[in-house]
Amino acid sequence: MKEVHVIDHPLVTHKMTHMRKKDTSTGRFRALAREVSMLLAYEVTRDFPLSPVDIDTPLAPMKAKVLDGKKIVFVSILRAGNGILDGMLEILPSARVGHIGIYRDPKTLVAVEYYFKMPPNMESRDVIVVDPMLATGHSSVAAVDRLLETKPKSVKFVCLVASKDGIALFHDHHPEIPIYAAAVDEELNEKGYILPGLGDAGDRLYGTR
Repeated sequence: MKEVHVIDHPLVTHKMTHMRKKDTSTGRFRALAREVSMLLAYEVTRDFPLSPVDIDTPLAPMKAKVLDGKKIVFVSILRAGNGILDGMLEILPSARVGHIGIYRDPKTLVAVEYYFKMPPNMESRDVIVVDPMLATGHSSVAAVDRLLETKPKSVKFVCLVASKDGIALFHDHHPEIPIYAAAVDEELNEKGYILPGLGDAGDRLYGTR
């Protein structure tokens, strides 16, 4: 299937430009990540099913439709994924949350897991995996490999910036999982960072180096 959805709405593009600027402050970067994530949430949930409910408006009863947020799980790839998670939860506050602690070894670029915690009954849940950067793809593939052991109902992957190499590697391993990105950049440098990218998302979110 190998779906890639680039969310190039003018508001998203505008905010991403400010996130890319090297002189954007930590606080501003964090706020922009939250705002972009809220906009991405609209697109990634566009095809989620609705269920009918009976309600009363101030004037009359009616049949309306609601999204069952309790069946949705956001899975954050720590630590940078939490920068997207906050915005997503603004849109779907009743969603459950899972965390995967995983980092890329700086010498081998191999993904190493250190934490894994998911809600119960994953078999009935639609999962949205969030991580700001899809760079080499190794960490994302490892995280989704581990997640699929819980047998979720469906999985989507959301990021701010993806590299073409990262997309290719991810879909070599998981062609059935759609990717949603605010931008796709051309290349990686020798350290596996996306060019032009926006730098290390975790460091910029939390003011570390």
